Amino acid sequence: MTKPLLHDFFRSSAAYRVRSALNLKGVEHDSVTVDLREGEQRSAAYRARSPQGFVPMLEIDGHRIGQSLAIIAYLEATRPEPRLMPADSADQAHVRAMALVVACDIHPLNNLRVLGYLEHELGAGKSARDDWYARWVGDGLAALEAIAAPRAGRFLFGDTPTVADICLVPQLYNARRFDVPLDDFPTLLRADTEATALDAFAAAHPDRVAPTA
Repeated sequence: MTKPLLHDFFRSSAAYRVRSALNLKGVEHDSVTVDLREGEQRSAAYRARSPQGFVPMLEIDGHRIGQSLAIIAYLEATRPEPRLMPADSADQAHVRAMALVVACDIHPLNNLRVLGYLEHELGAGKSARDDWYARWVGDGLAALEAIAAPRAGRFLFGDTPTVADICLVPQLYNARRFDVPLDDFPTLLRADTEATALDAFAAAHPDRVAPTA
């Protein structure tokens, strides 16, 4: 059987999520780098596979699947153990809502395309770009802290990692890269510490998968 193939970029938050999920599920896979810095995602060859021109894109079981949360949902449906979502429907909704705070409300405002547009098309300087980043990340993380805190355990929900933690870890990695203060988010920091201590998350870290010169 052909191994799944992940179209990846080491600093992509969304790709980091999928690497973590694949590792947690124990899915052996190969990876190929799509270098966002060089614009490889815009090539005709890549768009033929992934029409949005985004990473990640996973080729698995004869399918090509884009969008990190769609990929993770497919993995959950086809490779159900270990679970990345709780069994109870209301708990699932809670976990999904936390994941979507990151994936839909924080990340899209601060990804490479948006920051590049601010800088190159709108003429925003580094200080203005960094202020933009910190504003939306800070607002989103504050909301996530409030949502998570009442029901958190070791992780954002309970004592095993879920898709919410899979979304959190890359977002905090990027927040630290941009020097966003995180001291006001103890629940998020605890969950991040617990998650990044696991081999599945550690192996997915950008420093572990960065292409070598």
